[in-house]
Amino acid sequence: MKEDWVEVKLGEICNVKMGQSPPSETYNTDKNGLPFFQGKAEFTEIHPIAKKWCTSPKKVANKDDILISVRAPVGATNIADQKCAIGRGLAAITYKYSNSYVWHYLKSIEKKLDNQGTGTTFKAISGTVLKSQIFPLPPLPIQRAIITKIENLFASLDKGIEDLTKAREQLKVYRQAVLKKAFEGEFTKEWREKQTNLPTAEELLDELKKERQRFYEKQVEDWKEAVKEWEENGKEGKKPKKPTSLIKELSIDISILPKIPVLWEYINIDFATYKLGDGLHGTPSYSTHGDHYFINGNNLGGKHICIKKNTKRVDKSEYLKHKRDLNNDTVLVSINGTIGNTSFYNNEKVILGKSACYFNLLPLLDKQFIRWRIDSLEFRNYAFKNATGSTIKNVPLKAMRDFAIPLCSKEEQHQIVREIESRLSVCDKLEQSITEGLEKAEALRQSILKKAFEGKLLSEAEIEKCKQEADYEPASVLLERIKKEKKK
Repeated sequence: MKEDWVEVKLGEICNVKMGQSPPSETYNTDKNGLPFFQGKAEFTEIHPIAKKWCTSPKKVANKDDILISVRAPVGATNIADQKCAIGRGLAAITYKYSNSYVWHYLKSIEKKLDNQGTGTTFKAISGTVLKSQIFPLPPLPIQRAIITKIENLFASLDKGIEDLTKAREQLKVYRQAVLKKAFEGEFTKEWREKQTNLPTAEELLDELKKERQRFYEKQVEDWKEAVKEWEENGKEGKKPKKPTSLIKELSIDISILPKIPVLWEYINIDFATYKLGDGLHGTPSYSTHGDHYFINGNNLGGKHICIKKNTKRVDKSEYLKHKRDLNNDTVLVSINGTIGNTSFYNNEKVILGKSACYFNLLPLLDKQFIRWRIDSLEFRNYAFKNATGSTIKNVPLKAMRDFAIPLCSKEEQHQIVREIESRLSVCDKLEQSITEGLEKAEALRQSILKKAFEGKLLSEAEIEKCKQEADYEPASVLLERIKKEKKK
């Protein structure tokens, strides 16, 4: 500990007030009463934004108090910019001398606080745990100097982060511009002009219908074999269900879609598949040591399914009960919560949850081509327009079946994929560099805070200047004064 500093418990120098939720009938959205904050959901970078108000608050925080989330998640902080009511997900911390110093310190130990949270369903910390946090207390002039230096360093850092964030947004715009041109046929215009035997739109549709009929006939044959086996086994269990006919008519309003080349045709996704569905609407029986995984939309993104550390496992019997018909032609799309993430099936041992849609493509379609189409802004806009639910959005399977995709020859699909990937590979590298830059900026931010509260941020000259100020006194003296003030 630096000269004239002392280590104290947070509760020794700050007033810590735990929130309490008032009766729900006292809440309103008409701005009657005090702004009511319940947790991190209302937080921004600095000040919370009110979504509800309360006419009979149980616990109140004052302007400039530090608001800290104490329940799911733990540790996030904001500064109250007005008198407000606080629910049980928050605590209010008051330090009369330099709230900014305490605020930055709490930001430096946010992860530590989160790790101290307990609870099975929701992690939380108690007032006792919060008050017992060890706090480095320097003399007041040094507190002010530290805050000034932190804010100056952060201002430069924030400008760099702003530039990186802006560049990342520009890459997103570029990415969507590439996809738009690709699926309107612009990138392959010269390629098409050099070809002499490309099929017409009518020929493509005719071939697609033949493919659908062949797959249907194969499904019927497989069904007959399954029924025969079921009968030979004494009709045990349910009788296999006869497959639904794949002969359907197109249903597309092309007047609202972008113009495409003459040799292309719009079709519904359902028309390009021989099976489209989603996963289990419910919860399987989990098995800690199972060899199979229960995945949802949050496991999708990239060419492979992402099995995470917290992905639930199931045993083989549960897998056999709920498995879907997935194969090398399968494209997976998240349709609940996070919408539009895609992956391919690569023989992973998985069963799907309801937020994962799957469709098996007919041979005339290239799955990379379809994946890029799903990644386009046109799909995102379509999905959100057709999604149900107010808080958590869900894209119905009917909407997935009806989404329009441009059909062109498979050779041109391959060419379009090459054109997209040649452009976006550069974009991906730039995006990776930006991500690394943002991670380094956050690491530098934490390094600055660590040095500040270890007493290593100020130079000797800056410390000496602090000692010349009229209110300079050892922190031990300041601590005794604070304790006396708290007793009054």
